[in-house]
Amino acid sequence: MIENEIVIKKSRFITKLYNIDNINEVEKILNELKKEYKKATHFCFAYSINGQEKAYDDGEPSHTAGLPILNVIHMKKLNNLLIVVIRYFGGVKLGAGPLTRAYSKSASEIIKKLEN
Repeated sequence: MIENEIVIKKSRFITKLYNIDNINEVEKILNELKKEYKKATHFCFAYSINGQEKAYDDGEPSHTAGLPILNVIHMKKLNNLLIVVIRYFGGVKLGAGPLTRAYSKSASEIIKKLEN
């Protein structure tokens, strides 16, 4: 597991990257994260596992969180990977464009750590 954090307009975006082999691991990881980060507002994620993919916005506006994360996974042509971005809302609404960029940036930065 690799971890990264960015802060944008008082919102914390904690990103975690996991190498996984099957979909069953996803729910287990998410449940553990929800216990660890009990006060977090959103647990958005995307994965690509042997051709199966999913993007999940967890209450963020449609296609502003999970899909941008999945797009980064596609651009880097990665597989067997789960990226979870845990957001603590900082009180400032970002709007769809900035929110999409925040989740894309979170995913891109965690993948840079994977590549190094």
